[in-house]
Amino acid sequence: MPGKLGLPEILIILAVALLIFGPSKLADLGKGLGEGIKNFKNSVKDGEQGPEKKS
Repeated sequence: MPGKLGLPEILIILAVALLIFGPSKLADLGKGLGEGIKNFKNSVKDGEQGPEKKS
């Protein structure tokens, strides 16, 4: 099926990214991405609570 990534494709992409960026840069990139997702989820959760909860 076109447009679907399987495990082999994802592993190849990760290997290429590791070769390009190196292990330390890739770890920093993953940490930043994780923090960004966490902040986004917290913002969405705060937005769902409504304006009465603003400080």
